[in-house]
Formats: sequence, structure tokens, C-alpha cells
Amino acid sequence: MLDEADDIHPLFHEAPKTTEFRKLRKRLVREVRDAMGTYGMITPGDRWLVCLSGGKDSYTLLAVLTELKWRGLLPVDLLACNLDQGQPNFPATVLPDFLTRMGVPHRIEYRDTYSVVMDKVPQGRTMCALCSRLRRGNLYRIAREEGCSAVVLGHHRDDILETFFMNLFHRGRLATMPPRLLNEDGDLFVHRPLAFVAEADCEAFATAMNYPIIPCDLCGSQDGLQRQQVKQLLDGWEARHPGRRQIMFRALMKAQPSHLLDPTLFDFAGLMAGTAGSDVPPSLRAAE
Repeated sequence: MLDEADDIHPLFHEAPKTTEFRKLRKRLVREVRDAMGTYGMITPGDRWLVCLSGGKDSYTLLAVLTELKWRGLLPVDLLACNLDQGQPNFPATVLPDFLTRMGVPHRIEYRDTYSVVMDKVPQGRTMCALCSRLRRGNLYRIAREEGCSAVVLGHHRDDILETFFMNLFHRGRLATMPPRLLNEDGDLFVHRPLAFVAEADCEAFATAMNYPIIPCDLCGSQDGLQRQQVKQLLDGWEARHPGRRQIMFRALMKAQPSHLLDPTLFDFAGLMAGTAGSDVPPSLRAAE
């Protein structure tokens, strides 16, 4: 993936020439392609609404998808979109200026959901859930208006893993953010092409590219959030046992319903001696 002088997208004009960065860039491209292929995200000719918050993750998402399209490896149209939610001191000109300078097709939408959140959420309570619902509803509307088939989000591997543990600890269920889903109305897909990408790689990439990062003041300014607690827990595990995050993430791709407890996913009552009766290979059927 060596850039020629006349064959490079503006998003990569300032890319570092170091071997370390080249390896990082190649890894990101490979992992995004693997995720899109594994979960069947690509339908040639589709149009995707690529959601850009101004954080490190969404910049990485935009850059990698643009890289793939530029190389002829992603046969879909891309429209970057930022939803300005009316947060105090939000730098409203940063993203429009950046996207225009980079030659990226985009739409900037202003909707004051911040006031709604402040009005509806009692003081001291977490704002993230309501903020997310309002944001998602507006993004669905924009996608329909723009003729897009999918809303593309910048959630990465660590987001997915943290959500799994939040559901486990606080909601009593085994669930997380799927890499691909169909919305409730059945007319839009939600894609997460960074599903295999580590958060640390997003941070390293966006920092190396010197993209203008916008912090999330609405959510990030709150202390004691459940997600932050889970992140700290996972950080501790990773520090003591490097690679633990990736091992746990792989486990989400290897669910064995016959070795869990949900009778709606596996017919425990129908098990009969002398029959296969399991959803796992014979070599694993005796495992407990």
C-alpha cells in the first residue's frame, strides 16, 4: 500500500512515512475488509451514510473506507455526515472545513437534541442512552433523505466488548453491538466496519494523522458512567494478561447455545440419548 505522488487521497497527504505507521495502516485496512466480508456488509452500488462525530474512531472509519473506495475495493458511494446536537461550545466549523478541504462529500445537520436531553434527564443521571436514541433517529432520517441503504458507525472492538459486559453486569443478558443489523423498520442497515479494530489502533492512527479531534463534552464530562467502569475493569485485565481483550472478543464469535442456558436457543428438553443432540463438533460434546 505504497502511495504514489499522483495516487493518494487528500485524507492521506500528511501520512507519516514510518514503517510503524505503514503497518498500522495496512492492519486497519485488513481488519475492516475482514469485518465487512465476514458479515456481508457490501452490496455493490449501495450508498452509505458514514457518521462522523469528530472523535478518533469516526475519523479512522472515514479514512479507511475512503482508502478502500479510492483503491477500487469498496464499490459503494460514501456520504460523510455530522449531526451537530447543539452541545455548548461545540466547534461547529471544524468538521465542515476539514471535509471540504479533504474533498469528502458530506452533509452537516443541526438538531438541538442537547436541550431535549437536559430537559428530560434528571440531574445526576446518565445522559448517554437518550442522547444516543435521539442521534440514531436523526441519522436514520438523514439516511432516508439521502437515499442511503446503511448507516455506518465507528464502534470498534473495544466498544463491542464493553457493551457485552455492560449487558451482562447491568441488564442480565448476553448481547452486544452486532457488526451488522437491520433497523426495526426494516429499511436501513447499521454497519460497524471497525468491529475487528482495537481502540488503541484508532487512537494511534488519528493521532499520527493529526486529525482535528472533537471531544464529546456531553457524555465524557460525566463521572462514574457504567461504560467507564467496565473499561477500567477490562484495562486491568489487559494489563495483567496482555491479549485478554482479543481472546474475549473471539469468544463472542464462538457462541455454543448447547453450553449456555437459554431454552429458546437450544432444545434441552428434546435431548435424547444416542442422538447427536448438540450444536458443537463431536470433539467438544463431552466438554463441561
